[in-house]
Amino acid sequence: MPDLHSGGRGFKSRSVHFDINSLHSEKIFNALWSMKKDGLAESTIKVTDRRLRMMAKCVDLDEPEKVREYLAKKEGKNSYIEGLVDSYDRYARYNEITWSKPLIKRSSQPPYVPTTEEVTILTTDAGKKYSLILSIFRDTGMRPIEMERAKLKWFDLSRESVNVETAKYGAARTLTLKAQTVAMLREYLAKHNFGLNDNLFPKVRTMRTAFQRIRQRTATKLQKPELLRVTLYSLRHYYATMLYHRTKDILLVKAKLGHRRLENTLIYTHLIAFKDEEYTVRAAKCVAEATNLIESGFEYVTEMDGVKLFRKRK
Repeated sequence: MPDLHSGGRGFKSRSVHFDINSLHSEKIFNALWSMKKDGLAESTIKVTDRRLRMMAKCVDLDEPEKVREYLAKKEGKNSYIEGLVDSYDRYARYNEITWSKPLIKRSSQPPYVPTTEEVTILTTDAGKKYSLILSIFRDTGMRPIEMERAKLKWFDLSRESVNVETAKYGAARTLTLKAQTVAMLREYLAKHNFGLNDNLFPKVRTMRTAFQRIRQRTATKLQKPELLRVTLYSLRHYYATMLYHRTKDILLVKAKLGHRRLENTLIYTHLIAFKDEEYTVRAAKCVAEATNLIESGFEYVTEMDGVKLFRKRK
């Protein structure tokens, strides 16, 4: 993609090369440079660059009606076509090209939400580094791109929390980490010399590829092909669904996910048909017992006869 950090006109990247003499290179560069000035994420600029160059090989980008016809005939998932539409919309807007943006209807199929057992199996079998990464996904519902951008200064280990900066125009938010996850994070940080502004984790593509290997290996070893349905983003769906089920507070879920629009959050109110009011109950007579129950997912209910009662949904 363009070397937008240098301010030059050259197009260079380890993975892509765009001929500056091609028909639309100047206008593509203008769109990408304008996105950079508008503060869009580097990952968004890269994917826009890739999509526009691909489209430019097939259709004249300066002929919006031909672009509409190309998009109408393009094969692929609706989410993929929608991405192409969004990329061309930026090209048209930044180059002052008037066009009528087509409305792409996304599939109504709900996202897959893994079970607690599936999440636990994959997290446990992932090795130290990816067990930590998957645990953070599970605890916080962070987007993969947010994990890629996570810096040391985001994490407050004493408060067992992470302050996530916005992604996809969402809201910044503070999320809680489990004590076990914080312990793994402390061990991970002790092995590296990270600065406050250093990114702690790999790129999304690297994490996704590693997770696919972990998932395939675990599914084969345990003969559980259903594990192959789980993706990194599934852990975000898991977090949101469990949070709503535990609190029944859709506005809290919206805030914790960093959503701007409530309608994006409402899907999590009905993804899983839980059996209501079925609990496992435990009693704690001392602080140590209460601590163990809380770390195991139990929530405090009340105290009777000097004994604290906890419960966890079955």
